[in-house]
Amino acid sequence: MKIESINSTIRSERVAAHSHIKGLGLDENFVATSATKPCGLVGQESAREAAGVVVDLIKNKKMSGRAVLLAGPPGTGKTAIALAIAQELGPKVPFCPMVGSEVYSSEIKKTEVLMENFRRSIGLRIKETKEVYEGELTELTPEETENSLGGFTKIISHVIIGLKTVKGVKQLKLDPAIYESLQKEKISVGDVIYIESNSGAVKRVGRCDAYSGEYDLEAEEYVPLPRGEVHKKREVIQDVTLHDLDVANARPQGGNDIMSMISQLLKPKKTEITDKLRNEINKVVDGYIEQGIAELVPGVLFIDEVHMLDIECFTYLHRALESTIAPIVILATNRGECMVRDTETVAPHGVPSDLLDRLLIIKTLPYSPQEMVGIIRIRAQIEGLSIEDQAIVRLGEIACQTTLRYAVQLMTPANVLRQVYKKESITVSEVDELRDVFWNAKRSGQFLACHDSSFMH
Repeated sequence: MKIESINSTIRSERVAAHSHIKGLGLDENFVATSATKPCGLVGQESAREAAGVVVDLIKNKKMSGRAVLLAGPPGTGKTAIALAIAQELGPKVPFCPMVGSEVYSSEIKKTEVLMENFRRSIGLRIKETKEVYEGELTELTPEETENSLGGFTKIISHVIIGLKTVKGVKQLKLDPAIYESLQKEKISVGDVIYIESNSGAVKRVGRCDAYSGEYDLEAEEYVPLPRGEVHKKREVIQDVTLHDLDVANARPQGGNDIMSMISQLLKPKKTEITDKLRNEINKVVDGYIEQGIAELVPGVLFIDEVHMLDIECFTYLHRALESTIAPIVILATNRGECMVRDTETVAPHGVPSDLLDRLLIIKTLPYSPQEMVGIIRIRAQIEGLSIEDQAIVRLGEIACQTTLRYAVQLMTPANVLRQVYKKESITVSEVDELRDVFWNAKRSGQFLACHDSSFMH
């Protein structure tokens, strides 16, 4: 096999609708300015500045249990702003996106889906100081003894290992169970490892950099020889969510008889976690927080198309926001005055008035022609398309006449036509040709109105 025949997979990542979003593009005074800080967002300055204030409140932990509503017409960047908020918060803050229609399941209750996503959005940062033995493995000798049960086989009674650091060398006598862990991790002499003294857990850090020049082509990750003593105290930080703790502590119910085992197999894969278990976990988490072992990290729950929720979900959402352990909830909708689901009440955005009164509402406005051209230009760069300026302007005109989403969807097919016609760049002719081939929703509706009798009803 030749190395030249191996293709890199770095550039083969899928380009999604919001791959270009890198942040809100705000300066230190919460002023929207994409010129100095490219972020992928165009326009919507007031909405971005309001979102920047929300991000600052979240980082300072002053917005737990509150909610924000992003309201605006379709295609005005509501989901993009929510994803930009997630980018600004960074990977350490949990961000859980969902759609309103996800709550309707035949397997679990609607409120259970909401609670599960609430728990996904609440992080727990556990800080624990552990005693560990760390160093380069210099010796690995299993000691065997006669089997007490008889026979000709021998068993491992203990294992002798040697660990070396910059300051010294230490020899340890370990339990045979730890030897099994060393074998599972495929640890050999020359690897840098650490062993937790209280649990016996073994982790391979990498290969010692003293062996880095051993081969011409290296497949190992080399790490420097650890400093300090072999036996030391080490602070370990682990980030989990409350839902992770729920799942880890959930146990199947039933006996060990054959009927119980069959009933477990016939049950749906997705099962509900009881409130009793969650309350027990909350008590343990509260104890960790009081002892200073753990820190609660309220994340963000983003519910798109919130008008799809019914009155039962809204009532539950209202109560969940008042809980002592609650994330920041960001809602988004493109509806105006409409009926609240499962009621006969008409309310703004399809949200009950009592919940609407608790929300900070951020409005998004339709894009101007210049902003649409700017968005199309960014999408062309992200998708790696070669397109002429006149074609970009033409797509902007189509976006003003129809929708921005329709104009963006014409770009990739236009690139296919460019390749067929063997042109260097996408021109206006490819865009116009595709506009005649692919109709938008308005044009299709007009066709249906003219030929209504030809269709089945």
